Amino acid sequence: MGARPSIRDQLQRVRQDAIVAAVNRLLATKGYDAMTVDEVAADAGLAKASLYKLFPSKEDLAGAAMVGVLDRALAFVDELRARAEADPAVTPVDQLKAVTRWAMQTQLQGEMPSLPAHNSNLSASLQSNDDYMDRLLALSNRLSIWITEAQTSGQLSAALPPELVLYTLFARACDPVVALLKDSGQYTPEQILDWVSSTTFDGLAGRAG
Repeated sequence: MGARPSIRDQLQRVRQDAIVAAVNRLLATKGYDAMTVDEVAADAGLAKASLYKLFPSKEDLAGAAMVGVLDRALAFVDELRARAEADPAVTPVDQLKAVTRWAMQTQLQGEMPSLPAHNSNLSASLQSNDDYMDRLLALSNRLSIWITEAQTSGQLSAALPPELVLYTLFARACDPVVALLKDSGQYTPEQILDWVSSTTFDGLAGRAG
């Protein structure tokens, strides 16, 4: 049994969690480019100097938030995998739909950081962040197994490249359609989740009969 963390270590962990939560909110509402370190410090209730001791740069702040979201996604995927092992009726597509719905729900709750632009400074920083890349690879591998199983069983089109399916599901985490429907104020979260999930997996075409 390991030693209990010291009070100092516990306080540092609390500060880190508060900072990451603040970054997460700001990335979800404003995006990386518009977010400032001053805003993060104010939101977390810390002096900027204290924040810089824990996270030396804006890229480090965003990286910590992205790692945190991936940790939550991996934990959710592990729960789904355990449920599927206990219930053989759960299909690979059921699991992919559940992950997609979780990602959109997280966005609706204002807790999903916006994905960085492909050629942005943040994207380059994340590419060199081992914690982020390890988790992204782990999540991609787990989802890819379900995608392959779904294509093999005919639940998803086998004509589509598996990476196209994977990227499509990742895109739902920051889908502007979800935000636009929410901002309209006309629909409930459940309606939004049902409709966007339906179009993701079933398309837009009508079905006779």
